[in-house]
Order: sequence, then C-alpha cells, then structure tokens
Amino acid sequence: MATQTVQALVEGGKATAAPPLGPQLGPLGVNIGQIVAEINKKTAVFNGMQVPVKIKVDADTKAFEIIIGTPPASGLIKKEANLEKGSGKAKHEMVADILIEQVIKIAKMKETATLGKSLKEKVKEIIGTCQSMGILVEGKPAKETLRDIEAGLFDEEIRLEKIELTAEELAKLEEEKKKLAEELAKRKAEFEKVAKEIIAQMAGKARGEIKAKLTQAGVPDDMIKELLPVEGAAAAGEAKPAAGAAPAAEAKKEAAKKEEKKR
Repeated sequence: MATQTVQALVEGGKATAAPPLGPQLGPLGVNIGQIVAEINKKTAVFNGMQVPVKIKVDADTKAFEIIIGTPPASGLIKKEANLEKGSGKAKHEMVADILIEQVIKIAKMKETATLGKSLKEKVKEIIGTCQSMGILVEGKPAKETLRDIEAGLFDEEIRLEKIELTAEELAKLEEEKKKLAEELAKRKAEFEKVAKEIIAQMAGKARGEIKAKLTQAGVPDDMIKELLPVEGAAAAGEAKPAAGAAPAAEAKKEAAKKEEKKR
C-alpha cells in the first residue's frame, strides 16, 4: 500500500483549498473540501495560531489520515494570557496571570507532546513553562502554584478536566495584566531615576565603580548598559590629533625633501 504524505502550516480553524494545501492535495485525487473541513474541525481550538498538519493519503483507495501537531507550549500560554511575548526577566518581572483551568486546557492540547504520564504531571510541565515566561498562575509565582499542585489544592479541577472560564474571570485576568504592566512601568521609572542620580553624583569616577554602585542599588543590568557611558569614550576623543597637527607634520616632511634636494 503506497502512502503519500502532505505537510503544511495552517491557521487554526481557517484552512482553505488555497496554497499551501490545495496545490499539494490536488494531484493526489482526494476530496480536498472534505480534508479541509476535517482539519478545521480538529484545529478550531487553535484559532489565530499557525498549526502544523500532516495528511497521509493512500494512493490506491484515496483514504486519508490527518495528524494535527500543536504550537509550542509558550505560544499557547501567550494566547491564553493575551500576550505578544513573555517577560525578558522572568525571575523579577511578571507580565500576566492565568488560572488553573487555562493551564489544564493547554496541557490537554499538548498531551501528546509532553513527558508527563498523567494530566497532573502535564499540568506541572505547563506551569514550569509559565515560570520561565514570567507568568503568574492563580495569582502566584509558578513555583508556589507548583507546591499547591503537589499539596492537592487543584486535584478536583484536574480530575474534572475543567477548562472553561466565565466572562467575569476573564475580565479579572485582563485587569490583573494591566495592573502588572503599570507596576512594571512604575518600577522601571523608579530605577531609571535612581540610576541617573547615581551616575550624576559619581561623574568622573571609573565606570566599574559606578556600575558596582548601580548594581548595589538594584538597577537592572539592561538599564545599566543603556544609561552608563562607555568608559574611555572621552579619552578616545582626547587622543585624536589636535587641529593643525597633521598639516604641521606635512610641512615638516616638505621641508626635509627640499633640504635633501639642495644636497
């Protein structure tokens, strides 16, 4: 039995007979509309995301099998949290909050791509990814929520595979995200003010000394790099030849040539 395979990336729930699927499926003599409809049914949960799909077609019977891949866990988390990107400093800066129901939903989506044997273990894997992205779970740092999971606090939700949220819960999460963004902006402004004051007070001192003072004050490394002048920049400027130096050297060479001719 000869089998041909077609692979493509499609938008969840919105695949069409247009490229990339149509041109690849057409020569195989299958019912493209039927395949597209089934793909959309299976990928509806990934609405707005690019999803890898694989279609295996029996060359003789035209029977087909559709295998749906899943986006990375980080992509699913960002979608649930309504974020464009995670935190660049996950240990210190939290950018969003999600609930256990959303974690369970993602764990179920990734059930064939995670290492955990039980849904509870898969949930813990997803929470671990939240930790690396600076995303709270149930209003707490991911490490604390993992301890709650171990203590059995969410056993009932996991057993029931609860994944639905009320409109009120979703609105509350959006408010929490706004609050986190405001706190982040406020903290950044405070650090920037402290950094500029320290740099002004220590003007003329070695860069390493100023940097140590900034680090001691808790100023983030990326802000230090942005605000602290590069050591030696001024000295490099001073090392440039003074105006008129080059012409003087040229004049000296010309005089030497003339003297040589006289000889």
